[in-house]
This record gives sequence, C-alpha cells and structure tokens, in this order.
Amino acid sequence: MKYSCVLCAAGSGSRMNLGYNKVFYPIKEGKTVLDLTISVFEQDEDCDQIVVVTQKENFERIQGYKKVVLTEGSTTRSKSVFEGLKLVRNDVVMIHDGARPYVTLKNLSDIKACLENHDACLLAVPCVDTIKVVNGNTVVQTPKRSTLWNAQTPQAFKTALIKEAYQKSFDLNIEVSDDASAVELCTETLVQIVEGDYRNIKITNPQDIK
Repeated sequence: MKYSCVLCAAGSGSRMNLGYNKVFYPIKEGKTVLDLTISVFEQDEDCDQIVVVTQKENFERIQGYKKVVLTEGSTTRSKSVFEGLKLVRNDVVMIHDGARPYVTLKNLSDIKACLENHDACLLAVPCVDTIKVVNGNTVVQTPKRSTLWNAQTPQAFKTALIKEAYQKSFDLNIEVSDDASAVELCTETLVQIVEGDYRNIKITNPQDIK
C-alpha cells in the first residue's frame, strides 16, 4: 500500500523554552527530533512521499532527504495540515506529529493493516489515569476509564476523506484538536483505533528530552 505522509512541524515549541522550533532540537548523535521522525518514514518502502509542513525560514534546515517535499504552515495546526494535504499524491495519507520521533515501523505496519479494511484510523493507547471532567475547580464527571484512550499519531485516512472533513470543518467553523476529530464531526465515517505504544510520545516539555 503506497501512501503519503504529512509531517506537522510548524509549531513554535514555546513550552520547551528553546527560542526555536523544538523539532530542530538535537537529541541523538547530532540528529534532530525531526531527523529521527523523518527517518522512520523513509525506511518504510510503502511511504513514497513525505510532506513536511513547517515555517518557510526552516526550509534550508531540511535537506538531503529523498522523499521529502516542503510546504509552509498556516496559522493553526488544522490549516497547516490542510496545506500539506494539498500536495499529497497518494490515495492514502498518514498525518504525523514532527515532534513524535519514537514511532516505529511496527506502528506503521499496524496502521496499514487497518487501512486495508477501513477509511480512517489512528494510533492510541488505553488511558492509565482516571480522568476528571471539571467546571472550574469542581469535578462534574468521572468517565469510565475502560472507554478512554489517549490519541497518538500517525492518524491515517483515505486522502479524499480527510480533505473533505477538513474543508467541512472550516466551512462550519468547527475547531478540532486532531485529524480524526474532523472525520468524526464532519463525516459519517467511523474512525478505528489501532493500539499504539506508550513510548510513542510527543516531545512537548523539557523533561521529555532529558
């Protein structure tokens, strides 16, 4: 199954207090967070296009990759993803956080297996903490933990479906926190869960790289 990958790398990384985009932080033998993320998809023979969405001033920092094409991000994550989707040339696309470098080839294989029979899926892991819904500082609900999963990326879709979902979300002014939410809220397609790996973290805070 040939697919494209859209890598989201347009964030500012303000919580890292680096003064620059966190995906360019060197974390392993001089390799940056983004280098490690790209390398996983480059190793997958089924991935024949990697669309990296980032700030234009960072284009020169992303060189030497065979599968990578670059495009400029927009004002929000959703709009940045949509800019990446405009360049996708395959019928199937995986959308992944550039700051999530510990995704594995097995994760990608599991996602592809799900896509054989479904149009939308995402990596996720069962929630291990009890979640509280609050109003101010008051607990109003405690959802049943067995029904809760922590969403990860990649999230994968038929390309036409996710483009349609995002366009509808923009038209209806619906804000979404991840790609799957656009499909959930703006289409009738059911999104499938593929069990991921707790090590597939998104580097967000300084302690994530210590």
